[in-house]
Amino acid sequence: MEWLPTLWFILIAVLWCGYLFLEGFDLGVGMLIGMGRGTEKRKRVLLNTIGPVWDGNEVWLLTAGGATFAAFPHWYASLFSALYIPLTLVLVALIFRAVSIEYRGKAKSARAVKLWDVALGYGSFVAAFGVGAMLALTTLGLPLNENGDRVGGPFAWLTWYAVLGGVAVVAFCWIQALAFIRLKTDGPVRERAGQLFTRWLPLAVLPLVAWVLTVLLANNSVASWALLAVAVLTLICSVVAGRAGREGISFIALGLMLATGVAAIFTAVFPVVLPSTLDPAFDLTIYTASSSDYTLKLMSVVAAFGVPLVLAYQAWSYWVFRKRVKEEHIPAAHHPESIVK
Repeated sequence: MEWLPTLWFILIAVLWCGYLFLEGFDLGVGMLIGMGRGTEKRKRVLLNTIGPVWDGNEVWLLTAGGATFAAFPHWYASLFSALYIPLTLVLVALIFRAVSIEYRGKAKSARAVKLWDVALGYGSFVAAFGVGAMLALTTLGLPLNENGDRVGGPFAWLTWYAVLGGVAVVAFCWIQALAFIRLKTDGPVRERAGQLFTRWLPLAVLPLVAWVLTVLLANNSVASWALLAVAVLTLICSVVAGRAGREGISFIALGLMLATGVAAIFTAVFPVVLPSTLDPAFDLTIYTASSSDYTLKLMSVVAAFGVPLVLAYQAWSYWVFRKRVKEEHIPAAHHPESIVK
């Protein structure tokens, strides 16, 4: 069935959009904790905003990678082999991040807490930068030959495209974290996040806008330009709502900006899944990179049952933990004599 590769191309785009939206504020909160100078209690407020949901949000990354492997094995093979070094760094960063979240509360000294904070901050930063670089190279191209193999040394991937994508995702995660903190906290933490959000939102999304424009200028697509216009409108809505104190609307509008921006990128590059910077004839498309019809049919049946269950569970978990977190909700540390308050 010719429509199955197209369907799975759309589903993978949705999975990456879901990951960037949900894991985005997780990574941003991690960066704020690790690289900020707030008090211990305020850092614990931030950590508690993502505590119940961060590990569930990472499922979207695993699902996006797994779906790419199963639906488009040639895309997966070329991309992951070409980006072996940065993706290994992303994996290590995610490990440090997860361990720091779990072990930070078990630290018995201020020095140990600081070390875990640094691991959390830089782990979140490297993970966000690496994912952004990978997605940018997926849409803007890698030096691939006719066999789908990378041409050049181990750092042939390190181009301005990769840097642009990395900076775009890091900046978006940071600003989205501020929007999420406004929505999930109360008191001084919420006020400070609101000040930073309204001040830096237009600047923080500029790298993402530059990435989208770069893709659209390289690919002539009327639908993509229409989606970009919608993205700009939702960004304006987020700015206006943020300054008016409508935190929920501002957060949702920022998410819609991301969704329409991602849609514009994937619509522009369709049907190419991995462009070659050496020769357009070497591009991988949904037709040359996809699995058999039988595999795609089986995946579609599984996804029809699995995806709604995952969405329902995540919606339920966010509903259960919907209350705002305040400093007075944070109990005393296990070892108050050795932790700086």
